[in-house]
Amino acid sequence: MSDQPRIPERAHPRKYHSAIIVILICLVILTGLGLIFYPTLKQRWTAPLGPALEMQTSTPAADFEPPAASPTDSLLTTPPPTDPGPAASISTSNAAAPVTTTPTITPQPLCGGPPVMFVLAIGADNGDYTYQYGLADVVRIVRVDFVTPKLTALSMPRDLWVEIPGISDHYEITHGKLNQAYFYGGPGMGYYDGPGFGPGLLARTLQLNFGAQVDHYGAVSMQAFVDIINAVGGIDIYLPTDVDGTPIDSKTENMGYFTAGQHHFNGTQALKFSRIRKRYNDFTRGDFQNMVLCALRKKVLTPEVLPKVPKIIASLQHSILTDLSLEQLSQLACLLPKLDTENIIFTGMPQETFKPGRVYSPQQKDWTYYLEVDNQVVRDYVSRFLSGEWPDQAGEPTCQ
Repeated sequence: MSDQPRIPERAHPRKYHSAIIVILICLVILTGLGLIFYPTLKQRWTAPLGPALEMQTSTPAADFEPPAASPTDSLLTTPPPTDPGPAASISTSNAAAPVTTTPTITPQPLCGGPPVMFVLAIGADNGDYTYQYGLADVVRIVRVDFVTPKLTALSMPRDLWVEIPGISDHYEITHGKLNQAYFYGGPGMGYYDGPGFGPGLLARTLQLNFGAQVDHYGAVSMQAFVDIINAVGGIDIYLPTDVDGTPIDSKTENMGYFTAGQHHFNGTQALKFSRIRKRYNDFTRGDFQNMVLCALRKKVLTPEVLPKVPKIIASLQHSILTDLSLEQLSQLACLLPKLDTENIIFTGMPQETFKPGRVYSPQQKDWTYYLEVDNQVVRDYVSRFLSGEWPDQAGEPTCQ
């Protein structure tokens, strides 16, 4: 009997070969399934959730690529040395040293988004999720900067008297209030045959009258707004003064009375607070809405809510009307925590820009209230807003 240590037997090579073959087969199967289902999954991920605007967009697509170097870029760097020739062999100690410069690095957009995205945000007064009818009680153009990052929202008064395109064949409607453009475009009305339904007609009305060009839209009904606030567990708002939403006549809905101090609003309370205007005006109501939006942003970023945001978005995607894709919604959700409070700015044109007036409405067969304004003045504000020149942060309300 040998005293030499026993060497353990190696596993049979065929066992290794069999394991490798099984792994390869699994990889082939997974690759095949990926090739089959990837186009479908990608299409669902990038497809608009609602009817598309089908308008020329003002910003690059989401798959942004830095611009190619232009011929003038070569002037920014020192050219390679060349043979100076015999005449250049004589030099002096005072000869200037060659100057080199470092090329500027262009900041890239965050979260895979485009450099800038313009979204038409609509608060519809319908109470369900069908979006067949309803007026646009809230009209805002939102500029989302994925590079800075920064979010700026421009409020457009709903009572502006505007030319409404695309529906003159129906009841000879050519003009109306801005919020009526959304109403006439609703599929339940049957007045508008173009793309995007109510948001589409409202977007085209803004472009025709004020040169406002948007990339996408998001419409939220009153019930959807309530659902959003409730989904995050309500919001907390401090009121420096009392806010009176009680009726002023028999036709006014009771929105409640909110005393000065700290409040916790559920969805219904937040909706009522956001709609108060009868004792004030649309500009003050816009301020109330800004308070709600800032409180919502603050609540979303709390440790107990932030991890739930993807699930909340998924549960509410069928409650809102938007042509944003799941990919774009994820980009916006990704950007939200990166927005400093001073870079969330709500703005509107100065109140003195407008004055109350009366205009005859052929559809109502009566005189109706509207805001009189020089459209060119509005165009100038909108142009500077779209370019990012206005507003500056000084003097503009931000989320505190």
